Amino acid sequence: MAAIAIGLVFMLIGWMVSSRLKSKFKQYSETHLTKDLTGAEVARLMLADNNIRDVQVTCVEGQLNDHYDPTSKTVNLSQEVFYGRNAAATAVASHECGHAVQHAQAYSMLQFRSAMVPVQNITSQVMNFIFMASLFGGFIFHSFLPWNMVILIMIACYGVFSLFALVTLPVEFDASNRALAWVKSRNIVTPGEYDMAKDALKWAAMTYVVAAIGAITMLAYYVMRYMGGRD
Repeated sequence: MAAIAIGLVFMLIGWMVSSRLKSKFKQYSETHLTKDLTGAEVARLMLADNNIRDVQVTCVEGQLNDHYDPTSKTVNLSQEVFYGRNAAATAVASHECGHAVQHAQAYSMLQFRSAMVPVQNITSQVMNFIFMASLFGGFIFHSFLPWNMVILIMIACYGVFSLFALVTLPVEFDASNRALAWVKSRNIVTPGEYDMAKDALKWAAMTYVVAAIGAITMLAYYVMRYMGGRD
């Protein structure tokens, strides 16, 4: 029950931060950019300024699902960002290009996170299996696998989640710092628009902070349960 309660608390916090992010994005989307550049144009300009010629800027469906894909070398922008001519679109587009710059410059933390993606995916599958097995066949499941062993597996899984979340933080903060430094030096935004872009990226970063704290909290919980079971 405690694990469920912890999970629900962080789900609630995550929802609150996500709602705040959407509110900020909507607010800053209503301010037309003085330079009258779309998010796509901002992205292409930032890539060109960093001498990156092999990355494509594409438009994808969805909202706030913008991302850089290092495998296909594409900066994928949602329609609101791709066509948007406002501070929010500029912030998101330049942030995702910040990841492209990291990739081009072999930023170590991005390389580490990319290497962890397959491990993270396998860990998620293991967690899903344990959850489904415990939910629909708990008695049979635990007769084959002792509870202490299940706890150890949970510790290992949340250890991976925590490490991935912690590695993600410097990657995201660095991408935002690169983006903000570039839009300022390139005079893409006015001082007021810069403050909007900075605030939008701050709330986007908060979603990763909450995820990291949540993963670490769950890891600590299962470690304490395991140590308590040994007493």
